[in-house]
Amino acid sequence: MTIRMDVRDDLDRSIHMLRRSRNEQQLSFQDVAGCGMTFNVVDVETANNDRSTICQIGIVHVVDGRVADKWGTLVDPEDDFGHWNVKIHGITPEQVQGAPALPEIREELRQRLRGQVLVSHTAFDRSAFKTAMDKYNLEQLQVYWLDSAKIARRAWPDKFSRAGYGLKNVANFIGYEFKHHDAVEDAAAAAEITLAACRERDVNVEYWLHEFRIRSANKKIVTPVSTNANPEGDLHGEVLVFTGRLQMTRKSAVDCASFMGCEVAKYITGKTTILVVGVQNLASIASPSGKSRKHLRAENLISKGQEIRIISETDFISLLAKHKLPVPLQTSSAEKNRQNKQI
Repeated sequence: MTIRMDVRDDLDRSIHMLRRSRNEQQLSFQDVAGCGMTFNVVDVETANNDRSTICQIGIVHVVDGRVADKWGTLVDPEDDFGHWNVKIHGITPEQVQGAPALPEIREELRQRLRGQVLVSHTAFDRSAFKTAMDKYNLEQLQVYWLDSAKIARRAWPDKFSRAGYGLKNVANFIGYEFKHHDAVEDAAAAAEITLAACRERDVNVEYWLHEFRIRSANKKIVTPVSTNANPEGDLHGEVLVFTGRLQMTRKSAVDCASFMGCEVAKYITGKTTILVVGVQNLASIASPSGKSRKHLRAENLISKGQEIRIISETDFISLLAKHKLPVPLQTSSAEKNRQNKQI
């Protein structure tokens, strides 16, 4: 992807601002030195494609390599539930009636997690907490994030280095059975994957922290990234594909997705995690349902256990609204929308 120099300058300034925001956390990497095999694992489910709509949280506490505690709660997302999300996790609006909203459990999260290593499988849960905390103007989680999907890719490179490192696939590989898309069950699966990877490489969790060069929160976070994806974006680690015609130009959409941290690909593969669906033209429709080949391919992979979120352009724009985009990106997207309305 080629980005104009003025846009690149604004991207660099915005990335610097994001780093400064993260540096506000009062933590030191030495606080977790010697953590060995003691860590927490978290998983969340969301009510719709807006990542801030957390409707369930599961936390597993591992002490010296053994699961010591499991905790979970339903959460009132104070938002609508999407049909696709309910189909995935089975949580309905009726079930969260009377459940606490996120501000009501913020202190519980602080007591359980502050200053400790927190594992999640892919960057989704980290991004969900970031956007949800921003939504309520709450203090961000003061933790050291570690990605068990990246751990699995390093521990078993022949199996997962390029694709297939979704939670269910890796859990099946290590022989762990669980109820997928229940937050506590998913957190437990990610914990077992982390422990199995440690045994495979004969290392501990502290090793993985150094392996991925995760620094203290008052230093920049350095991770291997593609040349396109913004390493400081909340969606870093996601692989996004577009299908169909969008209201904004495709180049603007790609630039915006890259700024949010996504690697943007042309085709649906075993690495895809997000599919954004626009308006399909007749030539691309591959079934009576009106879905494109990419859409059908994504649904096929989902049926086989791959974790792909299929969202509309409206959902994609909602994600953009939660990020402070550089002015050139804002302007180009807005100008295209105005042009479409005039046609």
